[in-house]
Amino acid sequence: MAEGLDVDAMIQRFRDRAAAVKSRPLPPVAGEERRRFVQQAQVDYRDFAIIGDAEAALEDGVLVLRVDLRPADQRS
Repeated sequence: MAEGLDVDAMIQRFRDRAAAVKSRPLPPVAGEERRRFVQQAQVDYRDFAIIGDAEAALEDGVLVLRVDLRPADQRS
């Protein structure tokens, strides 16, 4: 499974997805549907951005994603 896996390309796809969600236009919906659409876009962006910021490594055949969630001023 790990053979042929381009982890950097995978991470880039998540960055691209986060950017796409952020620039996605709102559909012509209103009220509760609009609120749900916006809420889902926020969740999608957060999830894609977290993986997009990950440092990836293959360790003994296991994909390890390391994500530093500390504020920028507290990172080492």
